[in-house]
Amino acid sequence: MDMANHQKIHPLNMSSSAHDDQQLDADAPQAPTVPLVPRGSSKSDKGDAAAHLLPRDNQHYPPFQRTIPVIHTKPPKERSSCCCRFLCWTLSLLFLLILLIGVVAGILYLVFQPKLPKYSIDRLQITQFNLTNNSSLTATFDVTITARNPNKKVGVYYEGGSHISVWYTGTNLCQGSLPRFYQGHRNTTVLNVVLSGQTNDANTLITSLQQQQQQTGIIPLNLRVIQPVRIKFGKLKIMKVKFRVRCRLDVDNLAANNAINIRNSSCKFRFRL
Repeated sequence: MDMANHQKIHPLNMSSSAHDDQQLDADAPQAPTVPLVPRGSSKSDKGDAAAHLLPRDNQHYPPFQRTIPVIHTKPPKERSSCCCRFLCWTLSLLFLLILLIGVVAGILYLVFQPKLPKYSIDRLQITQFNLTNNSSLTATFDVTITARNPNKKVGVYYEGGSHISVWYTGTNLCQGSLPRFYQGHRNTTVLNVVLSGQTNDANTLITSLQQQQQQTGIIPLNLRVIQPVRIKFGKLKIMKVKFRVRCRLDVDNLAANNAINIRNSSCKFRFRL
């Protein structure tokens, strides 16, 4: 019994021993810990240490991504803005020019109170109206035109380059021009104009004239005038414009060296720049 008591093994108090070891470790000075990755960087310059330790087959590489450069095109704002400014300046200048012309025209109208000239065909005499052997018609008309200027302060300069013609249903019978002259304030000018012309293949024309005279007793004629003029307001002479006059004449016949009666006469006047 005594030997049994002597051979009994008593367990050591491991908890107290471990507690003492932890106390010793706490009292011992701790070495500073060096970080594997420097502060401010996501990985070390030499890469992941664990990745170097792994075999090549077990290393995981990130997927390859191709970077496509993006080209940013700058819209042409400066060019468009320059075009807009140029267009705005052009429209503004055009508007100012139209406004200035309107103001000047309004002032001239209020000061001078211009009126349109008046024209009339007073007499028509045919000195030649013959059909030749080769079916050509030769015509010579003497026309008396009266031009009236009813304005008190406006004069009219009749420039060169005028054209006057006589027509029958689209056929030009004869033509001529007006003389150059100046027509003063409230002036009436009588013009004697000689018109001449020749029409080829006039057999159909002569037949139409004869039928027209037999059926209606009148022959309608159209007289057209294009006359360049300059208008004088007081002492101011403006730029050249064109008078356009169209007169409708109804005559009883077109016989040469015969009295021609004008049954009806009316003229329309307009002008263009």
